Amino acid sequence: MARWEPGTAERLQAAALELFATRGYERTTATEIAQSVGLTERTFFRHFSDKREALFYGQHLLAQAFLEGVDAAPPDASPLDTVARALGAAASHFPAERRPHARTRKAVIDENPALQERELRKMATLATTLAESLRGRGVDELAATVAAQTAVAVFGVAFARWVSDGEERSFEDIVSEVYRKLLHLAGDAAPAPHGTP
Repeated sequence: MARWEPGTAERLQAAALELFATRGYERTTATEIAQSVGLTERTFFRHFSDKREALFYGQHLLAQAFLEGVDAAPPDASPLDTVARALGAAASHFPAERRPHARTRKAVIDENPALQERELRKMATLATTLAESLRGRGVDELAATVAAQTAVAVFGVAFARWVSDGEERSFEDIVSEVYRKLLHLAGDAAPAPHGTP
């Protein structure tokens, strides 16, 4: 039966995004998403807890890519060098053919405050996961937290540039540019705020 076909979750996700973009997130139901690809509402809920999760399906793959990059870093790599590896690994999961999908998804999220909140939580969870991985490599608590938050910020800035109108550079190139800018700014860092040791 159709509900057991490979790729059902991906079909539902693609249908959800298309309907959210054309009809609006609030006006689209799980039943309509399922019916648009010849499936039942029951099948939809076997894959997703709600329609919002259809939009955020696969987020674990992004976290996995970051963690693979951390694992690939040499044991003596600094925390920033380690998260640079993580950023490179994550960037490789965003080939040019994914950009139209990513642009549509971002437009849907930008129109809905609840989805924006969910996206922020996703990124916060990613930073926590990344920091835990760094601590597992022996990085101290503060350095792990700062490096992880920095990596997520670089990723966020790079992603926003990658999906912007008219942008054609690869995600890897944009991540590299943003990361180099970070290092440049850190090298030009002002003295610590008054009263800071």
